[in-house]
Amino acid sequence: MKVAIVGASGAVGQEFLRVLADRNFPVDELLLFGSERSAGSFYEFGGERVQVKQLRHNDDFKGVDVAFVSAGGGTSKEFEKTITKHGTLMIDNSSAFRMDADVPLVVPEVNPEDALDAPRRVIANPNCSTIQLVVALKAIENISHIRRVYVSTYQAASGAGAGAMAELEGQYADMAAGRPPRVERFAFQLAGNLIPQIDVFTDNGYTKEEMKMVNETKKIMHSDVAVSAMCVRVPVMRAHSESVWVETERPVAPEEARRAFGSFEGIVVMDDPARQEYPMPLFTAGRYPVYVGRIRTDTANPNGLTFWCVADQILKGAALNAVQIAEYLVGAGRLGR
Repeated sequence: MKVAIVGASGAVGQEFLRVLADRNFPVDELLLFGSERSAGSFYEFGGERVQVKQLRHNDDFKGVDVAFVSAGGGTSKEFEKTITKHGTLMIDNSSAFRMDADVPLVVPEVNPEDALDAPRRVIANPNCSTIQLVVALKAIENISHIRRVYVSTYQAASGAGAGAMAELEGQYADMAAGRPPRVERFAFQLAGNLIPQIDVFTDNGYTKEEMKMVNETKKIMHSDVAVSAMCVRVPVMRAHSESVWVETERPVAPEEARRAFGSFEGIVVMDDPARQEYPMPLFTAGRYPVYVGRIRTDTANPNGLTFWCVADQILKGAALNAVQIAEYLVGAGRLGR
C-alpha cells in the first residue's frame, strides 16, 4: 500500500511511524507531509530516509491508499477534499469531523463495522480520553447495558502535544534551579499543579473536552447512555488516567466485571490491591493496551460499579487506534490492492 502521514513531525505523527513499523503494516511506499516549517526534514522508516513534503493543494495524494492525519482540526477541514479527491481514505485524528453524521467515529474493539461505511472517505479517530473509556465500557456493556457513566480524567501533558511535554519537563528543571517556570502552552503552570480545564468552556459550564466525551461515547457505542465528565490536566508526562463510575441495568459484581475485562480484546487487568497492583501512567506509557484496576462495587449505588483505567494517550488514544482501523479494513478487503 501507498501510505501517507500528515503532521509527520508532531508527537502523534512520530508515533505513527513507530506503530506502522512495529505492527508490520503493509507499507510499500510512505509519504510524509507537514507544515512549511517541518518540510525538508527527514525521518527513518523501513531502513530508508523519507523527506517531509509541505502539505499543499495539489495531486500529491493521487494513488495514496490511506492517509493518517494528525495536523489539527483547521488543517483537516482545509485539506479534506485535497486528500480524498482521488479516493484516498483519510483517517483523521482531530475533532473536525467526529460528530458529522456521514463520518464514522471508530474504536476497533467497540464498533469496527462502522468503518465500512465512510461515504466521504473520512473516518474519525475519537478523542483520546473517549477511546480508552469506551474500550473499558464495552466490556461491561456486553454483560449488562450501561445506563449512566460518571468519569473524571487525569490527562497527561502529552494530550497537548510534544511542546507541552517539553514545557512540563522544563518547568520542573526551572523549579529545581530556582528559576520562575516558563508558562506558554497552558493557562497556568502545570508542574506541581492540577488544571481543571481542558479546552474552552461551553455555555453549560462544561469544557469542549468534557462534551466530546459525552457525545462521542454515545455515537461510538450506539447507546442512550448518559455521560457526565470532568477533565483535568495533571503533571504527568504521558498516559491518561480515568476514574469511572457506571450504573448498569442489573448489579454487576466485581468478580464478573474482572472476567469481562480480562477476556476483552485490548484490555489488561491489573487489580490486586493487596499487592498494590493497579495501573499507573508511569508504567503504562509506551504500551498498547488499556489497563483496568481498582474494580469494586459503588457504595452509593446498588447497580453501580467503579474502576480505574489508564492508557497511553499517544498510542491507543491516537496513533495505534488509527492504525488498528486501517488494519481492520485491510482484513475486510476494503483497503489496499
